[in-house]
Amino acid sequence: MPEICETLLRVDRHPKEPVFRGMKAFITYLILAGGLLLSGCATNPVTGKQDLVLMTEDQEISLGRRAHQDLMRQYRPYNDPELQNYVAGIVRDLSQQSHRKDLVFHVTVLDSPEINAFALPGGYIYITRGIMAYMNTEAEMAGVLGHEIGHVTARHGVQQQSTGAVADLLGKGLEVLTGSQVASQAAGIGSMALIRGYGRKHELEADRLGAEYLARVGYDPKEMLSVVGILKSQEEFERKLAKQEGREPNIYHGVFATHPDNDTRFKEVVQAANKFKSPVARKVNREKFLGFIDGLPVGPSASDGVLRGHKFYHGDLDLVIVFPEGWKVDNRPDRLVAGPANRELQLQITVEDLNRYLTPREYLVQRTQGRLRQGKDIQTADFTGYTGRTSLNVKGTARPGRVAVLFQDTRIYTIAAIGENQSALDRHDSAVLSTVKSMRNLKGSERKLAEPQRIRLVRVKPGDTFASLADQSTLTNHPVEQLRLLNGMFPEGEPEPGQWIKLVR
Repeated sequence: MPEICETLLRVDRHPKEPVFRGMKAFITYLILAGGLLLSGCATNPVTGKQDLVLMTEDQEISLGRRAHQDLMRQYRPYNDPELQNYVAGIVRDLSQQSHRKDLVFHVTVLDSPEINAFALPGGYIYITRGIMAYMNTEAEMAGVLGHEIGHVTARHGVQQQSTGAVADLLGKGLEVLTGSQVASQAAGIGSMALIRGYGRKHELEADRLGAEYLARVGYDPKEMLSVVGILKSQEEFERKLAKQEGREPNIYHGVFATHPDNDTRFKEVVQAANKFKSPVARKVNREKFLGFIDGLPVGPSASDGVLRGHKFYHGDLDLVIVFPEGWKVDNRPDRLVAGPANRELQLQITVEDLNRYLTPREYLVQRTQGRLRQGKDIQTADFTGYTGRTSLNVKGTARPGRVAVLFQDTRIYTIAAIGENQSALDRHDSAVLSTVKSMRNLKGSERKLAEPQRIRLVRVKPGDTFASLADQSTLTNHPVEQLRLLNGMFPEGEPEPGQWIKLVR
């Protein structure tokens, strides 16, 4: 502090020089940041040491509650009260052995195929059905949940928020000093690097705490090693599959994402938890866990629609779409994206409500602001529509495209096909029109095809292999490898007679 006071005195002697006025403001920001650092220190409930925390526990809980409400506008809880209660019971047991026993933890199983689990400040824990499909025991699931509880008990989210607040204040000070937003932006990038630099440290601390809570409850802490092995195998398979299909891998940066292969430090912190082992050992509860996830959807849910081969079925929308064979189709939360393997054309299909009584032609002309060419009516088996050609803006560049709309009662389907160039659009135009004209309502016999694929338990018979069991599955893309992954036997394991395993049907 004496050095800061000295500098302030020097600044006051040159009040008319802009650089010194900037320096004075910058130092003021430093003092404010220093004040935050001093006033924002709190005792970490895990370590007993002082951490930079700019909010009370009540504020942390309030932050988590608001963030939870925002999150649930993006995700749906998985509609299975028995499974939700089962997972909540495991979280309750683990949290009662944690460093924040007085905090009420809330856990939600999310209806998402993402392979992920995460936590918000204040005791809000989330696990997706996507990651649960790859778990094979209650103890493995407990390992995932214990890790997330560790993030909350050590207040990692609050520490990151506090570090970001101070870094932002320092960044604004640099902006005043230099008169340039570039410096402020650089400081922001630096603060993000600083926060991400905590990633490995925080993950290891969450590992250590999760392993401790598992041991205190009666699980073997080594179950956390099993979980990482399962997720690393899934990541390896996904990377290989993405490379074959010419796309980016869908790798989720959630639980255990920072662990390298053969992570010695991770193994050390897990093994160190053995000193907390409960005298009453808890079973891994394999069959109990599998019973709870029997029937769990694999991949998109019914409300997202189901892709079977090159046909898309959606029960809630009463919709069938037939794409050209060989096209890649990506079922995203808000749209369908499809196109040929060489990616010289992309087709997108979205749906929205019809809010005014317009004809398909009137609606499309309005949407394209009168820039529609070669317009014509379309009639599918069940829908009326209109289509034409126009220029579509892609990141500031005009690209040739075909657009179409189809009306289904009070719903509008908008189809936009964008060519890499005019010749690409011309080459695939008939395939685009064929896709549009294929759109219709479900027939009675197709209703079951709109149901998602689900996990079904079967008992292995003598002579069964994953290759023979794959013939009983509805999986079509590398079914043997996928069954091995789902059953924790990747890359070369085989089931044993009498064992319960997961099939997908």
